Parts: sequence; structure tokens; C-alpha cells
Amino acid sequence: MTRKFLTALLTLVLRIFYHRIEIAGLERIPKDGPVIFVLNHPNGLLDPVFILCLAPRPVSLLGKSTLFKMPVIGWLARALDTLPVYRQQDKGEDPKRNKETFQKCRELLERGGSLALFPEGVSHSEPSLRPLKTGAARIALGAASAGMKQSLQIVPAGLYYTAKATFRSSALLYFGAPIKVDPVPLDEHYEPPREAARELSNCLDTALREVTLNADQKQALDTIAQAEEIFNAGGKHESSLASELQLKQRFVEGYEFYRTHAPEKLAAIESRIRRYAEQLRVVGLDVDDLSAVTQTTVGKTLRRVLTFVFLLPFAVVGTIIHYPAYRLAGVLAKQFSRNDDDVVSTIKVLASALLFPLTWFICAGLCAWKFGWMLAVAALICLPFLGYLAIRFAEEFDHAWGAAKALLFFVTRGYFAKRLLAERRAIRNELLALNDGLTKTP
Repeated sequence: MTRKFLTALLTLVLRIFYHRIEIAGLERIPKDGPVIFVLNHPNGLLDPVFILCLAPRPVSLLGKSTLFKMPVIGWLARALDTLPVYRQQDKGEDPKRNKETFQKCRELLERGGSLALFPEGVSHSEPSLRPLKTGAARIALGAASAGMKQSLQIVPAGLYYTAKATFRSSALLYFGAPIKVDPVPLDEHYEPPREAARELSNCLDTALREVTLNADQKQALDTIAQAEEIFNAGGKHESSLASELQLKQRFVEGYEFYRTHAPEKLAAIESRIRRYAEQLRVVGLDVDDLSAVTQTTVGKTLRRVLTFVFLLPFAVVGTIIHYPAYRLAGVLAKQFSRNDDDVVSTIKVLASALLFPLTWFICAGLCAWKFGWMLAVAALICLPFLGYLAIRFAEEFDHAWGAAKALLFFVTRGYFAKRLLAERRAIRNELLALNDGLTKTP
């Protein structure tokens, strides 16, 4: 019961922090039998929360043993059936105790359960997967080779964040094709051969790269993000995050190809994209603002105005009440993250999960003191709803403000606006031409 309550609460927290969450590849997950999910690890403690809450079957986690010593997080880890991993780099921990953990993992899988592992070993903000540890492969091979009655399968799962440290950004959990684990001979300590563990780890690395975004350097990802925005701008419908990821994977492939075989072409398109982005920055617009003007209709404008009129009084109250907690969460994240992007959102979410309910209870307490308990209960029910309306109003206002700026730009500097639209089409055509060249290359 505690686990169900916590997963439901954490799911709500995720849905509030992220504007859009998508899950792709659910049909690839075995409905029963033992399964190990292996994931990339770009976003601190939020990564395990995603698989824990959004996987279609109950999942147990592995977490570093030091987490269990933290006051709140340790309790959460135990309540969510997390198993400890004892790492050499953690002071005072004995890696020999991992034999107990591995045995518990095997017992769990024997019962047909599922386990989630992060074989990179640590959360990070690097542009590519880090070398995988062999622990996941050793657990899988050890379980599959110890007389398990059912076939063990490993499902690679990629986590993709559009802006992982930004409130109301988007996130994708992308499941890949399952990998069947074949038994191997175990030694006297019930350990698989090193060669077999390394071979399976290499297989997992390949599978994870198919469901994640990887580049040799951050500059490549920055260029690719700009290229993807330009390529998709002007579309009538918002593309899925899975499609966005696949397009960026294709751009990475092209980037690496042209960097090796035709660096002058790559340098030319990079320069053109940077110039275009700088022109937009100078006039205070982004790529989608230009599209908003061309796609705006009288009906859309009227609906947006009516939405503003309806939400405004509720949004003002919700903003005034929740803004101190929102700002404090941001300050705490900046203070304690030490500029590590992979833990910023974790701290924001944890701080918000404490500060916002605290705000509601303080307001309810003041209402009870001044006006009685009936109004206090009503306030406690209404305040979360007011906070949500404040978020929706801010998002709608942001879209409308961007469209208004673009409309004013079209009215006052129409020729320059048309040039920007023409340049965007030209860059998109050039990207298509580069892709055709990549496709035709043997």
C-alpha cells in the first residue's frame, strides 16, 4: 500500500514538473516473466522515478548504498523496494556485500519480477553514454544460468529530456527491443565468465544507443538541437518526442559523417544555422514565434483571449501564493547542485514536493485561525488547483506573447520577417539535401 501511494504521488509530481511526458515502445515489454530494464542515467534521482512510475509492471531498483543513509531518501528507497549497491568509491562501504545484493536480484527474477539498472553507474551530463559497467550483465547472466525456469529478457530503455533542468519541459521514456539472455557456465562462486559479461555489456551498449541521443561533443548536440527546431518549425501538428529523438539521431549520424568526409559542408551549414539563430535573438524571437503568426486564425485568437479572461483572477491568486515556494526551490537547486545539470531538476522536484504542500498547510492554518476550519479545509482543497491554473496561464501567456511579438515584427518590419522565413525554408532544404547525400553514399 505504501509503495502504491508513493508511486501515485511521484507520478503526479512528474506530471506537474514536466509539461509533456511520453512513453514509446510499451508493446515491446514482456507482459510476464523475469525482465531487467537497463537505462541511461542523465538526470539524477528523477531517472529511477520515471521507470518506477511509468513502466507497465512493478519494478525494483538498484541504488547506491549511501542513499539509504539519507533521512528522507533512505526511507523512500526502502519503501520502493530498492536494493543497495556497495561501491568502491563510497567511503566506508564494502563492495563484497554486493554478493548479497546479487543474490536478492536473482531471487527476485526467479519469481518472475522485474529489475531496473543503470549500467553507466553514475548520473552525468555528458553528450554520450559513458562506458557501461558489467554489473548489469553479471546479474543477468548469473540469474539466467542458475537454473531459472523462465527465459530472462533485458529491455533497453532510453530517457530523453528536451531540457532536463527546466520546469515544464518535456521527457520521453523510450523502450527498445528486448534481448534474450542465454545461460552460460558459472564458476564456483556462481559468477559468469568475464568474456561473457563483457560481450553482453557491449550488446547492451549498442541497444541503449538505439534509444538514446549520443554525440561525441556537446557542440554537436547544440547544433543538432537548432537544426531540429528549424526543420520542424511550421509543422501543423506537434511531433511526438519519439519522432523528435529519431530525427536528432539521424542528424547526429549526418553530423559525424560530414565531419569526417566533408567538413567544409558541415562548417557551412553550422555557420548558417548560427547566423539565423543570432538574427532571431537580436529581434527577440524564436523559431516557433514566426510560425505562430502564419498559423494564427481568428478562432484561435478568440479562444486564447477567452482563456486569459477566465484564468486571470485565479492565476493571479495562485501565483501570489505559490511564487515564494517556487523561487526558493530554484535558489536551493542552484545552491546545492553546484552547477551539475544532472541533479538540478532532482533538487527542484524534491524541494517543490516539500515547499508547496508546506505553503498549502500554512495558508490553511492561517484560514483556520482567522475564519474557522471549514474555510481552512476549502483552502486546502483549492490551493493546489489554483497553482495548476497559474501554471497553465503562464504557459498560455508565453505562447501568446511570442505570437504578439512576431505579429508586431511582421507589421513593422515585414520585409525582414519574410527574409527570416525564407532563410528558414532555405536551411531546411539544405538539411534535406545533406540527408539525401548521406542516404546515397554507399
